[in-house]
Amino acid sequence: MTRLVTGGAGFVGSHLCDSLLNSGKQVICLDNIGSGQYRNIEHHLDKKEFEFINGDVRDDIGKSLSTESVNPDSIDRIYHLASRASPKDFRSHPIEIATTNSQGTYNIFSFANDVDARVLFASTSEIYGDPEVHPQPEWYAGNVDPRGPRSSYQEGKRLGESLAVSFYKEHGLDVRTARLFNTYGPRMRPNDGRVVPTFMFQAVEGRNLTVYGDGTQTRSLLYIADQIHGLRRLMDATGFAGDVVNIGSTAEITINELAKMIIQLTGTRSGITYEPLPENGPPRRRPDISKAVRRLGWKPTIDLDYGLDQTLLYFENQMR
Repeated sequence: MTRLVTGGAGFVGSHLCDSLLNSGKQVICLDNIGSGQYRNIEHHLDKKEFEFINGDVRDDIGKSLSTESVNPDSIDRIYHLASRASPKDFRSHPIEIATTNSQGTYNIFSFANDVDARVLFASTSEIYGDPEVHPQPEWYAGNVDPRGPRSSYQEGKRLGESLAVSFYKEHGLDVRTARLFNTYGPRMRPNDGRVVPTFMFQAVEGRNLTVYGDGTQTRSLLYIADQIHGLRRLMDATGFAGDVVNIGSTAEITINELAKMIIQLTGTRSGITYEPLPENGPPRRRPDISKAVRRLGWKPTIDLDYGLDQTLLYFENQMR
């Protein structure tokens, strides 16, 4: 049987394709190359177990997948990761993001229902907004501004979760939701506005690292290999139809601490420049992963020092 990965040429999606192929699965990657990159998947293009389709989840899924080499009825697992997730894209592509996570997600769930496939829907910690509960457990409904600059992504993913529950209740679709917290690693776009690639490129180029606010806001950073392990555990586990699980790191670090770590790691002479905090930027993010630990047997295993070192090697190679 076959795995479909939407957004499979993106940062998380391409690593997921690697993992699935390495374990002997047939993989279809559906991506419109909006924020994904061909170079993330080009090492698979000549493999008979891999099929890349340049398509958009907002279009008819069955039609997009109906090629000479693809049998849509063979798909039994769908990892739905398609969506821009960069803070910069929230401002430049808000309608695309909102419709990808509404119409696109509806299309994927409808297709999955037609072919009787299990779905893993990739939601986000952004659904918690500016949280008033720390750490954030799955039962927390969040604190989101529906008209704010991040709302296209936040509300789009919240609607996606609502659709997941509705398809489960109305059609019995086996859809399970992963709320992904901050993830980093090789293949991140250097200009997407997220903190790790931004700091690394500034440091390697000898520029001051830009910290927004006073730098005391925190993030919990999960290395991509741990993320993929968690996603696959959730997809393959029994008893999660209609359920939701946080996947993230509980190791909280301030932005100031992260900046100093990257300055030391790169050996740069860069300093730190402070800029005003953007509107709706959350001051604190940290997941409660007790459900993942208890029911999936999953927890992060890769420490920040190792993960940052591997990420820096990737970016240095790209810059060469």
